[in-house]
Amino acid sequence: MTMSVPERNSGSEGKEEESEDESEILEESPCGRWQKRKEQVSQGNVPGVESASLAMDTEEGVEVVWNEVLFSDKKVFKAQEEKIKEMFENLMQVEHPNIVKFHKYWLDMRESQARVIFITEYMSSGSLKQFLKKTKKNHKTMNVKAWKRWCTQILSALSYLHSCDPPIIHGNLTCDTIFIQHNGLIKIGSVWHRLFVNVFPEASVHGKGRPHRDEQRNLHFFPPEYGSGQDDYAIDIFSFGICALEMAVLEIQANGDTVVSKEAITNAGQSLEDPLMREFTQACVCHEAKLRPTAHDLLFHRVLFEVHSLKLLAAHCLISNQYLLPENCVEEKTKSFDPNAVMAEIKHDDRPGVQLKYSHVSPLELDKFLEDVKNGIYPLMNFASSRPHPVPRALSLSQEQVETVKTPTPEPQETETRKVIQMHCNLESNEEGTKTHLSLFLKMDDKLHRQLSCDILPTDTSKDLASELVHYAFINEEDSEKVAGFLEDAISRHRVRALASGTTQ
Repeated sequence: MTMSVPERNSGSEGKEEESEDESEILEESPCGRWQKRKEQVSQGNVPGVESASLAMDTEEGVEVVWNEVLFSDKKVFKAQEEKIKEMFENLMQVEHPNIVKFHKYWLDMRESQARVIFITEYMSSGSLKQFLKKTKKNHKTMNVKAWKRWCTQILSALSYLHSCDPPIIHGNLTCDTIFIQHNGLIKIGSVWHRLFVNVFPEASVHGKGRPHRDEQRNLHFFPPEYGSGQDDYAIDIFSFGICALEMAVLEIQANGDTVVSKEAITNAGQSLEDPLMREFTQACVCHEAKLRPTAHDLLFHRVLFEVHSLKLLAAHCLISNQYLLPENCVEEKTKSFDPNAVMAEIKHDDRPGVQLKYSHVSPLELDKFLEDVKNGIYPLMNFASSRPHPVPRALSLSQEQVETVKTPTPEPQETETRKVIQMHCNLESNEEGTKTHLSLFLKMDDKLHRQLSCDILPTDTSKDLASELVHYAFINEEDSEKVAGFLEDAISRHRVRALASGTTQ
């Protein structure tokens, strides 16, 4: 028998073989949709996760992350099984454009051990920490506009989590658990970090998470009160403040120490040239937790208002109603405009007015802005009411923890004072008469008008629909009753006309 020794491949051939080896399918999900590969990935420090591998979603044709938590003691796993199922079921309900998506989970029982496998979104462009390191290595500085957009997106996600009832505390926000996509979209991962700490007893989990060295490296992201049992959403604000600082200066120098000192953080903040950025970050990293602003408050800070509110609201309205508009409508519309025509004019009594012409707006810039809005880079959370988002209790803090974070006196709620000065409702049934599309337009006295839309099924009651639409309109109680009555009448009249014409609605 002769044995041939393969030659060592060099260059691209070696890389190709390595790539093929990593793409080998090791395991499939019970439903066959998810296929695990050899390649390991790092998607945030999550306690108890033994391994995180690249996988393929065969249904959508995209890469995802296959995460595994191993239990060496099956008896302990059985005792925790129902709690684990409840937590994972609820995790799949967290939905926000700036939060890494949790797709699916299942349990795998073997003779020697038990596994929990869960599938999460794969952030292919890597972490914010990696991006900042590359930028610094190339001797570049951080773009202020990008900094503002990233801060807005991170705060949008935190505002969503903190406004849940009861609030969801992230508890592990660092530049390693924030990810950036190629289109500039920011997503925060490891949202389930604190839940895993509470649900998976450390003694029963085979994997113990990241090495101690990484934990030491990120200690400066956590406030003085962290781990005291009395921490609340303010710990996430402190962590966000450190992230904002690192985004601005690219890296807070540790000066050879194991951890970044308080002095280094102070020096990094003082090095910022923009006084508004200094004020913004200093408020976040305030030593006193109760003095730190909320994520919702920070979204209204002057340093983050990059886009005019009317422009942003118009863009979101256009994107949300895109199905009503023909394809490439913006491009076609801008072509028909006379570039020298005046689209708006601001008049002044004591000085010449300001004319805004169509030539002042670049169609390419407008398309890019609309694409960014569509991708979630300019979230509308800045203008949303601070109403709580109800989520299952298993997603948030335990009842004992909730009691510890309550303040002695509740914060005052802002009362809605804006008035509805005009309302218009449009209802259109489809050809089959199986459903009706409703559009509600509310003209407000503050010029920030409301436009809501939804599909109505024959089983929906007029009263419930009116109540639901009014809930999302963010208007005062007096106007709520008027608008609800107006909607009920409009829907009832439409259904009477539809019946008279012979349709099912």
